[in-house]
Amino acid sequence: MMRPGRLAIVVPCYNEEEMLPITSEALRASLDDLQAKGKISSDSFVLFVDDGSKDKTWELIATEHEKYPEKIFGLKLAGNVGHQFALTAGLLTAKDCSDVTISIDADLQDDVHVFDDMMDKYHDGCDIVYGVRNSRKKDTFFKRTTAQGFYKVMSSMGVKTVYNHADFRLMSKRALQAFSEYPERNLFLRGIVPLIGFKTDSVYYERLERVAGESKYPLKKMLALAIEGITSFSVKPISFITGFGIMIVILSFLALIYVLVSYFFHIFGDTQPGWSSLMLSIWFIGGVQLISIGLIGQYIGKIYIEVKQRPRYHIETFLSSEKEKE
Repeated sequence: MMRPGRLAIVVPCYNEEEMLPITSEALRASLDDLQAKGKISSDSFVLFVDDGSKDKTWELIATEHEKYPEKIFGLKLAGNVGHQFALTAGLLTAKDCSDVTISIDADLQDDVHVFDDMMDKYHDGCDIVYGVRNSRKKDTFFKRTTAQGFYKVMSSMGVKTVYNHADFRLMSKRALQAFSEYPERNLFLRGIVPLIGFKTDSVYYERLERVAGESKYPLKKMLALAIEGITSFSVKPISFITGFGIMIVILSFLALIYVLVSYFFHIFGDTQPGWSSLMLSIWFIGGVQLISIGLIGQYIGKIYIEVKQRPRYHIETFLSSEKEKE
């Protein structure tokens, strides 16, 4: 027989004042629906995590909490730490006061109607359930192409990810406990969660349009997240540098033969003064070296961040029910 557990829906927010009231209403309705079906307990809640928003996001979260103190919780971070850290703060806070969590972005482009299927799979014994997009038909050609390229690159680098899955997922208390044992500062949750193991499954949905506000993940942030994911989970780029260096050395020897033959035997025509030195110019090699040093620097920078062991975030305020305050 299915035993209803306490569900926490974790929602990271950054400048979502236009979307937050809509999101709050939709998620409260989802809680009521799941409770009516006996899939969750009556003390389940939504946890909004304010990632240092500059607008009225926190004020709106506090207002929603006053209206629905048992249903809407709020977590205010002491500054803007980024989506991955904000989501982590919410998940680890919810871990101590829930049996299962579902993480979802505040824009509600991920379909809340698949909560039903997620909970069914949880009750069937799954510790992790991924929300996976059916397709990317609604994306622009550029975004669709770059996204597909990202997953292919990650796969070629040996990084285990779920295709077309972002951060819309269900995690049991046991899975969250395992996740809490990953203390790294260079966070890429889409790569970390598959490492946890346990029984997993997926649900599929059609991604919706944002109804209010603007996307908080422009191209610049998407590229940064991609670089973070690759350099946090694979050292293959450094291996590529070695292979590329060997290839350049071989090509340099071939170029040397070409230059010497041209210079001494004029097979390819007369050579101009300085042409030989230009053919063996340091510019190309210098550029390769700078790129290589920069890439290696990325890894050294990550080591630097990790060894300092600075806190990943600080919680300024936690609005919860009277039950948690006791």
